Order: sequence, then C-alpha cells, then structure tokens
Amino acid sequence: MPTQTASETVTSGIRVIVKPHYEAEHSDASESRYVFSYHVTIRNESDRRVQLLKRHWVIINGEGDRQEVRGPGVVGFTPTLAPGEEFSYSSYCPLDTEFGTMEGSYRMRDDDGEYFDIDIGRFYLACNAND
Repeated sequence: MPTQTASETVTSGIRVIVKPHYEAEHSDASESRYVFSYHVTIRNESDRRVQLLKRHWVIINGEGDRQEVRGPGVVGFTPTLAPGEEFSYSSYCPLDTEFGTMEGSYRMRDDDGEYFDIDIGRFYLACNAND
C-alpha cells in the first residue's frame, strides 16, 4: 500500500483501493473545517461481469461521531465492469475534526441477477498524514 492511510480490500473477486489526501487549501482549522479527498479504484478480478448499484459509507470523526451516507452509484455513475476492467473516481469528505475514518460497502449485481455486497476497507483521514 502506498500510504499508511490507504486501504485495499478484495471481496468476491472485486478489489477496492482507496487513497485519501488532505486538502489544506480547502480547509480552515479556525472554523473546524477539514476537507479530505479520496481516490477510489474498483477492479473486477472475478470471472463475471458486475455492476455497481449503490454505495454505503460510514464516516467517523475524531470525536467518535458517526454519519452514514447511502445512495445510488458513485459520483453519478453505476459502472458495469467486465472481468479485468476497472473504474476509478474521486470524491471528498468534509470533517469537523483533524482526524477521522471512512469505510463502507458497494452493492453489486452480476449478469445472473445475483446481488452481493463488497467491502470498502477502513481508511484514515488525517491532516498530518504523509501522502
């Protein structure tokens, strides 16, 4: 893994790699606003075609406050991935503390109509982390 804050998880042959980054230029400590971007790569290492349908994030700030985010697709897309294909996107998460974590899952469907969830391993949002 490139950094200690990143995560890489494989579930049902789908690899999810997340690399977070502190966005100092969009943050303001005097207002307790810390902005983190994260880049996600989803790689289909299975032998079946799959589609990402929904996302579920669990975000926990440095004080232990928990927020859950659920919604369709990712950044406006519900990508379909054939074996060997990958999809990447970037998004962001504002926090009111200098540190936090994110983790979650994606709801997938294969060509046989089977639904399954894949894990997004916990990654760390820290404004003093080395990216």
